[in-house]
Amino acid sequence: MITRRDLLRSVAGTVGLLGWPPGLAAGEPPPETTRLRIAQQPSICVAPQWIVTELLKAEGFTDITYVKVTIAGITKALASGEVDVSMHFVGPLVIQLDAGDPITVLGGVHVGCYELFGTDRIRTIRDLKGKTVAVTELGLTQHVYLSSMVAHVGLDPRKDVNFVEHPAAEGKRLLAEGKVDAYLGFPPDPQELRARKVGHVVVNSAVDRPWSQYFCCMATGHREFVRKHPIATKRALRAILKGADICALEPERAARALVDGGFTPRYDYALQTMKDVPYNRWRVYEPEDSIRFYALRLREAGMIKSAPQRLIAEGTDWRFLNELKKELKG
Repeated sequence: MITRRDLLRSVAGTVGLLGWPPGLAAGEPPPETTRLRIAQQPSICVAPQWIVTELLKAEGFTDITYVKVTIAGITKALASGEVDVSMHFVGPLVIQLDAGDPITVLGGVHVGCYELFGTDRIRTIRDLKGKTVAVTELGLTQHVYLSSMVAHVGLDPRKDVNFVEHPAAEGKRLLAEGKVDAYLGFPPDPQELRARKVGHVVVNSAVDRPWSQYFCCMATGHREFVRKHPIATKRALRAILKGADICALEPERAARALVDGGFTPRYDYALQTMKDVPYNRWRVYEPEDSIRFYALRLREAGMIKSAPQRLIAEGTDWRFLNELKKELKG
């Protein structure tokens, strides 16, 4: 397990969020391109890629753009090349790989961002059978994760659960009023629901197995960008992983950076997210296991057709991560 000493060594030489260990990337050629486009999406659990603008500049990027997208939009932006490198949720990534989208998964960043909230009628995932669950849109992140969870306990999400589509704010309101039975939240939703004492936590993916053992958020690149710009890809991934270390080691400063950067308005929810999400797991778990696990669950749920090994062979590239694990081990 990664200790505080490991993280301190990893960020040694930085000045808050603005520095970079002297000479860390000095032996590498400069990036093939100085432009980098990253997705800005609603969930603040992807903080590691938002708080590292200065680190990206230190890596040689001079034209850094955050492309504002919805949860659905990040999938399209990665596939179209509108976004070069970005964090995204593993469930939708598996569906994209199954569909043949031109993306390459580069590594896991963190586990444990989503939580399932339920009314008193829901105590376990199996209790969702015959119940109503609010999701923002069928086929998107909430629906995909819930389907994989339901399939894992032997239920058929296509028949056993009544999914209803509502905007996030409406879904949370309906849960509070008991008009839906469950809601799956991504930061800052879980922090808000707990603060308001709405429902109760049925599954917390930061601590409950098996969900806590697999990445929920992974770094991904547009396939052509990764192919044409391997040095830039590695440098961008290094900054994101360094950002994960900062979130784990300096949650207060990371939360303040999120607010000051305009990514979220509530410092208290941002800080709680930084403390709730295990940002120090990227060295510990193997990202290939996460692709395999969710591919099996989503195949059971009838949401993909491909075998995990094909998706791993055609849609992943771990060489940058493996190099960075050695470089950043402290």
